[in-house]
Amino acid sequence: MFSYYGALCTEVYDFTKQVGYSIDGDIEYYLERLKTCKGRVLEAAVGSGRFIIPFLEAGYIIDGIDYSPEMLNSCRERCEERGYNPKLYEENLKEFSLPSNYEAIIIPTGSFCLIENREDSLAALKCFFKHLVSGGRLIVDLVLPHGWETGAISTSTLSLPSGDGITMESKSIEIDWLNQITVSYIKYEKWRKGKLIESELQKFAMRWYGIEEFKLVLESIGFSDITCSADYKYKEQPSNASQIITFEAVRK
Repeated sequence: MFSYYGALCTEVYDFTKQVGYSIDGDIEYYLERLKTCKGRVLEAAVGSGRFIIPFLEAGYIIDGIDYSPEMLNSCRERCEERGYNPKLYEENLKEFSLPSNYEAIIIPTGSFCLIENREDSLAALKCFFKHLVSGGRLIVDLVLPHGWETGAISTSTLSLPSGDGITMESKSIEIDWLNQITVSYIKYEKWRKGKLIESELQKFAMRWYGIEEFKLVLESIGFSDITCSADYKYKEQPSNASQIITFEAVRK
């Protein structure tokens, strides 16, 4: 019934999340945190390349992994246009096995929260741990469901250079307080001369974690030297639920 970051979603991402577009300073923050990193880096949930290409331009050796073939194809094309050929893997984060180990694994902008099932999210963290070298770092952003309103509907329109247009409707379906998940449905519709030519329906589920809860989860997997930062200010403690929360943890 649902698509998962399909062709229309990817087309929207290509126009609204262009290469190098920094969301609240995330690219600059990660570049600063990794300025001493000389080894290989992995971006998990690499998407269509907004984040990875600035790191390639800065000289990093960085790979990408994503579950969506459409997103990876877009990322690959964007990289090739700029003369880059990073290793991009189509894998599920909960059970991937890559040929390299990494000095850093990064998951910016809340993408880790898209792993809906708790057991799958724990399995993903174990995979990250396994793929880090000794002393390697995991840096991951989390978001909380601030301002959630069940039944709320938002719409937007994107005009394409071809003359086509894409309308997007997002509806907040439910919040499950016991299992810590919000679910929205996002409907993408592509129009040409007033006629609907393509549509996608995406289930957008987000899992949230308490701050102390996530620290304990990381510790249980084996991570140490865990720090927590708010709104891309290193070690500034979160003070409200609307902030982006960034965890950094080390594999000894």
